[in-house]
Parts: sequence; C-alpha cells; structure tokens
Amino acid sequence: MTDETRQAFAHPRARAAATADTLRDRILLDDHVVEVEIGAFRAERGATQRLAFDIVAELRPAPPAGDDVDRILSYDRLTEAVSDALATERLDLLETLAERIADRILAEPQAERVFVRIRKLDRGPGALGVEIVRSGPSSVSPSAAPRPVVALISAEAAARPGDWRKALLAETGPLVLCVEAARVAPDVTDAAARGRIELLELDQAAWRLSALLPEIEVRDNRTELDWAQRKGAPSMWAPTRMAVSAVAGPKSTTGADLAAWLAETLDAREILLVGAAAPSTDRPLRSLGSA
Repeated sequence: MTDETRQAFAHPRARAAATADTLRDRILLDDHVVEVEIGAFRAERGATQRLAFDIVAELRPAPPAGDDVDRILSYDRLTEAVSDALATERLDLLETLAERIADRILAEPQAERVFVRIRKLDRGPGALGVEIVRSGPSSVSPSAAPRPVVALISAEAAARPGDWRKALLAETGPLVLCVEAARVAPDVTDAAARGRIELLELDQAAWRLSALLPEIEVRDNRTELDWAQRKGAPSMWAPTRMAVSAVAGPKSTTGADLAAWLAETLDAREILLVGAAAPSTDRPLRSLGSA
C-alpha cells in the first residue's frame, strides 16, 4: 500500500499530521455519535439514523494560553458546530453537512484548518461516509452567545432567596446572577490588596448563595458563561478571575459596578434588580416583579 493510499484511509488526525507544512497544535473530536434524520433516499425519510463525527481543528500559532480557558478554542465549539449545522434544516447530503460544520469551526479566530469525517453507521454492513478538509476564511461570523439578563442581587436579598427565587428563575432567556457582598472594611491600606480582598468577598457571596440555589452553577470565566448562555442555563458569577485579567476592567469592586461592567461585556439585554440599587449604566434597568 502506498503512502498516499494509506493516508486516504487514515483517521483525520493522521491525515492532518501527514499534510501539515509546519507543526500546528490541534484539538479533536472522536466518535461523536448523533441520531438524526438525513439522507436523499426514500427509506431515509421519516426515520433517524446514527452519524459518527470525527473532527480535527488545526490552530493558528499563538502565545501559550497559560491555563486560561478564555484563550483557547474550546472543545464545545466542535460539538456546537455539529449541533448548529444539524439544527438549521433537514439535509440530504453528508457533504453539505460536513461543509457547514467546517465553515462554522473556521469562523472561530483560533482555527486555521479543519478536517471533518462523517459516517453513517446504519446504512450497510460497514460505515459509509465522507471526509473533507477546509481552510479559512469562513463565510459565517463567529457564533455569538444569546444576550443574557444580568441580575444584580443585594446582600440582603441573597440572605432570603425564598422571597424571589421562583420569580427570578421564571425569567426567559439566559440569566447571570451577580451578588453584592456585605462589606467588611479590610484592615489593609494597600489599594491593590484591598481591591483583591473585596473581589474575593464577592466570590464568597456567590458561592454562599449557590449553596441555597443548587440549580445554578458558579462560573468564573467567559468561556463557561458563553457555554451556559447557549444552553439556556443560569449562572452565578464569581467575578475575581475576569475582573483581574480584563484589559479594561470595572470602575470599582462594588457589586453594582461589576454588574454594570459584566452587562457591557456580555452585551446584556438588561439589568434586573433584586433588592439592589440601580448601578450607573446605559443598559435598561428593571426591578424584579415590575413590568
């Protein structure tokens, strides 16, 4: 068997390695199986079948991420590209599906080249499928998370979630909770140290409230917040990590200024006040329970 023939039947990751002009970092998705209705034949209409997806995305050269999840191409982007392409419309051809998946992944700024293999697992004694390789630019824009509502919860309200819990969770669309902390003046004169202590107090307040609202997970980075917004899952925001690493951060470490900054960062639809005073912001404001 020649090298060319061997490569033709190799896994996408082997093909990626064999065809790279220079070394590239890669992320991959192997044997991701989804049951879906697809196919041009009459027997394939009105019935679902299993598709297996193998994807390798080669990444553009970049400085080391330093264990910062917001600086990498998340694995979720690969599975979301599959889900988004399948959700658009019913397709006849695997080739069309593969093209759309590749296009969505290449819309991500870190992605340089992508290999997509799709196999039908239920159409014969073996697996039938297609494999494509594509490089940028993409014809679509990077996927954007739905715009959330940022809820600013006072320290007093956080102590009594039973008063507002049901109404807040009934809000439609993605929801991000920011919790104000009952401030204890730190015996610290250094401004940087005092600011970090105040941020950590807000992190503690978020974790304390999460113990009373177990259906809401604490998240401390943009990648996790975006993921939760796409899934429609509510988030409890622990602000220290994002506030400290931001190039243009919040005006102060008060809960109000942090909520206003987060609302701008996430392009929130509005800020919902739960027992809290209104922050200084151009975003629409609404108190819980008001029209």
